[in-house]
Amino acid sequence: MDFLIANAHAQDAGAEGGGAFSLIIMLVLFGLIFYFMIYRPQAKRVKEHKNLVTALGKGDEILTQGGLVGKIVKVTEDNDFMVVAVADNVEMTVQKGSVAAVLPKGTIKTL
Repeated sequence: MDFLIANAHAQDAGAEGGGAFSLIIMLVLFGLIFYFMIYRPQAKRVKEHKNLVTALGKGDEILTQGGLVGKIVKVTEDNDFMVVAVADNVEMTVQKGSVAAVLPKGTIKTL
């Protein structure tokens, strides 16, 4: 019955194609992709938001992450909060980090 089934022969052990070297190259490539696609843009956004928050001053019109639009009445440097006027005689205390954008002057009057 040998004529129905071919005999199995062991494959020659060829040269190993640099397994460790190719693994290191792949890890470096994944590291670079992670850095340029994920870490770097996120770090840039964090830096821009930090600069936005430190530049806030009295009289700036802001939009918070919750969707509130108001004018800054009081900013304190010693803590992380500020007072925002959202309507006539209505003031709220909000955290500086909740500011999403600084609006151009006069935006509140046009709403």
